[in-house]
Amino acid sequence: MTAFDLDAYNERARNGPCFICSMLDGVPGYEHRIVLDDGVHVAFLDRYPTLPGKLLVAPRAHVEDAIGGFTEDQYLALQLVVHRVATALAATVPTERVYVLSLGSQQGNSHVHWHIAPLPPGVPYEQQQFHALMTEGAGVLLEDPRRDERLAADLRTRLGRPDQRGV
Repeated sequence: MTAFDLDAYNERARNGPCFICSMLDGVPGYEHRIVLDDGVHVAFLDRYPTLPGKLLVAPRAHVEDAIGGFTEDQYLALQLVVHRVATALAATVPTERVYVLSLGSQQGNSHVHWHIAPLPPGVPYEQQQFHALMTEGAGVLLEDPRRDERLAADLRTRLGRPDQRGV
């Protein structure tokens, strides 16, 4: 784990452009390793993971209301992608439990997205749940581009999209 500059992150989240739209538009500094892009939804590795393999799933369209921003069919389609990606992730990395949650706010990171976080086996109970997701505690995992690209490639293969590349 490495230290995480929460103040800089919050500044960017609250006052910068939408990180998901920026990633999809190819804006430098907003690159992520995409593991699935079906033209409507996108799944990608988290740039600041607190758990190995943590990723996000979002609609490509900029939607800001996690429930009311979708028709029932759109919401169910998105949740099907969440399920598919979480299932592939749990089959790829050692996982005791998969956490699935939607975070964000109208005040920052407003583009609806779901966090898929695989809790590794053996994590002491006191370090699980929200403790495992909080950057304020132990920080974020050290960046390892080779490991991350290998994980992304494995997930793309499991999801039937081996030729997709991140932006």
